[in-house]
Amino acid sequence: MLRKLNDCLPEQSCRWQFVESTLERIVQSYGYNEIRFPVLEQTALFKRSIGDVTDIVEKEMYSFEDRNGDSLSLRPEGTACCVRAALEHGLLYNQTQRLWYQGPFYRHERPQKGRYRQFHQLGIEAFGMASPDIDAEVIALSAAIFKALNLHDAVTLHINSIGNAETRKVYREALVAYFTPHKALLDDDCLRRLDTNPLRILDSKNPELKPLIANAPKLLDFLDEHSQKHHATLLTYLDALGISYEINPYIVRGLDYYNDTVFEWVADNGLGAQSTVCAGGRYDGLVAQLGGDFTPAFGFGLGIERLILMLENQSDFQSIIPSIDAYLILVGEEAQKAGLVLADKLRDHCPNLKFVANCGGNSLKSQFKKADKSHARYALVLGEDELREGTITIKFLRENQAQQTLSFEALLNILKK
Repeated sequence: MLRKLNDCLPEQSCRWQFVESTLERIVQSYGYNEIRFPVLEQTALFKRSIGDVTDIVEKEMYSFEDRNGDSLSLRPEGTACCVRAALEHGLLYNQTQRLWYQGPFYRHERPQKGRYRQFHQLGIEAFGMASPDIDAEVIALSAAIFKALNLHDAVTLHINSIGNAETRKVYREALVAYFTPHKALLDDDCLRRLDTNPLRILDSKNPELKPLIANAPKLLDFLDEHSQKHHATLLTYLDALGISYEINPYIVRGLDYYNDTVFEWVADNGLGAQSTVCAGGRYDGLVAQLGGDFTPAFGFGLGIERLILMLENQSDFQSIIPSIDAYLILVGEEAQKAGLVLADKLRDHCPNLKFVANCGGNSLKSQFKKADKSHARYALVLGEDELREGTITIKFLRENQAQQTLSFEALLNILKK
């Protein structure tokens, strides 16, 4: 197996399904509509949107040429893909959109706890709304996810404003002027960023650089009047929503297309140095950058592997295991055929329940072992006596009740309850 391209086994899949269904329920409750797009895109899409000097484009994308000589890449993030799809299908012209997506993404970076080369994200993108109320709504949606998964006490919201391009140009010059006399203290990554993207130095995880970074100029001090007002208004909305936050001047974003609001949900423990679980912000210029009209936009990406890593500490989450509702124990050749028919009838009448009919023969004792191993709540027995009398025997595997022999209609009454 390729390093850090992980399989997901049945005992893990059921937990993923629980998380994914929770995410879908939350985003739909906010009125967001699902969009799906390919895992392969033109490499130029990411170079145009993310920026040539970002770590992603420089060294992390999985790119290759196809038979036609076109350069393609496995998608390293979702926002550019979502914008491309929305533009191609006319979703952004003179209208607002609330969109969400979920699926795998790819980056060739150093594998570490909670971070893999194939990783999965939930993405939220809201288009056509420039005011800070949509910033607040999207952040509230992310907060609702952590609350629904009982993780709200395990994360902290960090928020910042990075202003506009002109603001960052002036700020960039101030950072270069500050860090240049201290080059001897910078590590190789930060030295490279000093020439290409000095704002990323503030995002360094090198603990030895913390004192130096702490004394660097603060971007909030460089904001123009519009950005200051947007930021202040957003904070009043978060206060009204009862969402606690910390102002973090070191959130700067590794992608070039962000402006004004940026935010992160940071795990309080358990994820190591890379503790950000969810990150996003405003990117008003990206649609125009990719060929559309100017369109304000706001969104986030949430790492599902990291979310599941946090949930592993919960006993309720650990107790989620692959299971079925009823296992059909079939004794004899005639019962085998009748049992397959019975299982389909039960699925028709009880579409929300899961039934498994024993296949491959086996003794009565062996079948009961299989039923118990499947974590089924009931064993439904069909043998010669039941076939002759037109009944089914139900044995309660997880409850202290005596087994019963019932008609099909009486069995349905139990199962539907």
